[in-house]
Amino acid sequence: MTTDITLSALAIGYNTRKGPRTVAQGISATIAGGELTCLLGPNGAGKSTLLRTLAGFQPPVAGTATIAGRDITALKPADMARLVAIVLTEKPDTGSMTVAEMVELGRAPYTGFWGLCSSADRDVALGAMQCVGIAGLARRRVSTLSDGERQKAMLAKALAQQTPVILLDEPTAFLDFASKVEAMRLLHGIARQTGKAVFMSTHDLDLALQAADTLWLMKPGGVAAIGSPEDLALDGRLAAFFDSPAMRFDPATGLFAVCPAGAEPVTVAGEPGPRRAMLCKALLRNGMAGGDAPAEVSVEVGQDGFTVRRHGSAAHAATIAETVRKIMEIKN
Repeated sequence: MTTDITLSALAIGYNTRKGPRTVAQGISATIAGGELTCLLGPNGAGKSTLLRTLAGFQPPVAGTATIAGRDITALKPADMARLVAIVLTEKPDTGSMTVAEMVELGRAPYTGFWGLCSSADRDVALGAMQCVGIAGLARRRVSTLSDGERQKAMLAKALAQQTPVILLDEPTAFLDFASKVEAMRLLHGIARQTGKAVFMSTHDLDLALQAADTLWLMKPGGVAAIGSPEDLALDGRLAAFFDSPAMRFDPATGLFAVCPAGAEPVTVAGEPGPRRAMLCKALLRNGMAGGDAPAEVSVEVGQDGFTVRRHGSAAHAATIAETVRKIMEIKN
């Protein structure tokens, strides 16, 4: 069974000495259960403010947000704790806690006044640790964990809370690339397998494009676009949102590539495939744009290497690195 979050004309912000300050407004959308939804946008757009509002940490400025049809402003903290789990960017102050002890904190909404875990609560916590692959770390001190292990422990705590909604603020911020990929795959799997609504903010654009079911593109003032990565790519809204001379969107791959200013054209000939794609990637990194259009310098991609030509002269190279050097030499 899935649970949706529905926003209607929602305005978010915070109080100042001069009164409420609205960060974003007019947000009307649904965050679907059973999906991983990624919130993308520049710093200051209001991503964290939106997450904090949905978690009940601060009230909406206007409009409504409901979870399973229940207005979040009417929910008591105990009710909210059974509906929403949140994983923040900040590293938790866990003192000398073990991983198991921290994960068991996720059972707090169910343990009553004294906060004592029953054997059933401990079984739920163990199941959460097994789900994220850290059952073997249960007796380790949290303070001894790597960033990736700590993030998994925080996610296990959220799973132990057994809520239909999980909100995450930059959950991959401190992770190495392999751990980022693993975390995104894990979150997508959790959403799919459990029906939970998993809603996260991130700056890992390429990973979000590959892992998310739905993207929210948030700009200062509100949400600019919502849709699947593929639909947003096809209708041009994705490229338009991240429009910058420093990068370009490649519709063939559905990803962004660094685009140096004033990239010089280079004709790249040969059958499409990994060798040609990797050559174009290397050219782009070195301030050149490989393509089909005629240019002063051309490269023929062959089975036994690469042939660089300019004004009738030619030079052969066996590797891409050597090809780039040959192009630099032949241009000079």
